[in-house]
Amino acid sequence: MIRGILAIRSRRQTILSVMAPPNTLLDLRDLHQSYGTTPAVSGVSFTLERGMIACLLGPSGCGKTTVLRCIAGFEPVTSGEIHLAGQCVSTPGVQWPPEHRRIGMVFQDFALFPHLDVEHNVGFGLRKLSATERAERIRECVQTVGLGGQERKYPHQLSGGQQQRVALARALAPRPELLLLDEPFSSLDVDLREQLGQEVRDIIHRLGATALLVTHDQQEAFAIADEIGVMRAGRIEQWGSAYELYHRPANRFVADFVGQGCFIPGILRAADQVEIELGVLRGRMSLGTHAEARAGDGRVEVLLRPDDIEIDDASPARARVAKKAFRGVDTLYTLELASGRRLVAAVPSHHDYAVGARVGIRLDVDHVVAFPATAHE
Repeated sequence: MIRGILAIRSRRQTILSVMAPPNTLLDLRDLHQSYGTTPAVSGVSFTLERGMIACLLGPSGCGKTTVLRCIAGFEPVTSGEIHLAGQCVSTPGVQWPPEHRRIGMVFQDFALFPHLDVEHNVGFGLRKLSATERAERIRECVQTVGLGGQERKYPHQLSGGQQQRVALARALAPRPELLLLDEPFSSLDVDLREQLGQEVRDIIHRLGATALLVTHDQQEAFAIADEIGVMRAGRIEQWGSAYELYHRPANRFVADFVGQGCFIPGILRAADQVEIELGVLRGRMSLGTHAEARAGDGRVEVLLRPDDIEIDDASPARARVAKKAFRGVDTLYTLELASGRRLVAAVPSHHDYAVGARVGIRLDVDHVVAFPATAHE
């Protein structure tokens, strides 16, 4: 009986593997995972093509790290399937151990061995190679991450950024099929985080590697990933490029979570027109629940991003500067309309307006993003 079940599973696995596109490296199909009676992941599905860098982005507790741990083989799955390079590595009753998955992982705290120097940390997973091959691979990886000359230093002698590079080199050294990065920059300061994010992206693409990052930091996701899945409560709310998530959010949660902006009420006048306090907006309408708005009384809430609003002293529409935050290249102004509603505007920093000043504003909206007024999430 057991042999028969295994045969059925084997045939089913072969059929499912054939269904995946030939360039697909990672394929998650309706993944569920629970801790006891508490669901952590609820129906997550996505594919990752070879050479791509993807990201799971979401707030703490949304399930993104659990997904990563399931892919790595550290957690079993309650239901669903994980396919890696055409092989089913996780499903109820099937659990390939992490060391058989050809996956490299960079942990949040780097997890370097404090008693080993850089050379031996990087070479830790290369024990099956000959001494000559091992030394050459270590040299390649250390040079790739820009740590040439640091081989004899120990982790405590390195900066946070250097430790992160060592962790990346160690994960890449065995030439994994897939690289997983679990909040790899969270312990670094903001400036270093941005710099290293770009460097890591360049290294991964230069090596032709495939990677999946998890983070709660949208700027980190934007800087590194080719495609991003926004997660909430164990589900993926939207999967797409940073541009798509920012300009065409699928729902109110994604619109709120990705980028800055404010919602103001409006009335849907036509398929491509919505009237708000500042006038009528016309253009491409991003309204996933357009039918709901038209079936109701037409009331919507319109998302205005900081880059949708310009300060123009010649404009008849006026607003009061309620707050300002200097950010170097620009200043973020909080503007209060006559109704008391507030907007935010990013203005080049060579313009300087005092708090309390009344300024003219105009809208330059290319993507009109709106949701039915009752669709608060």
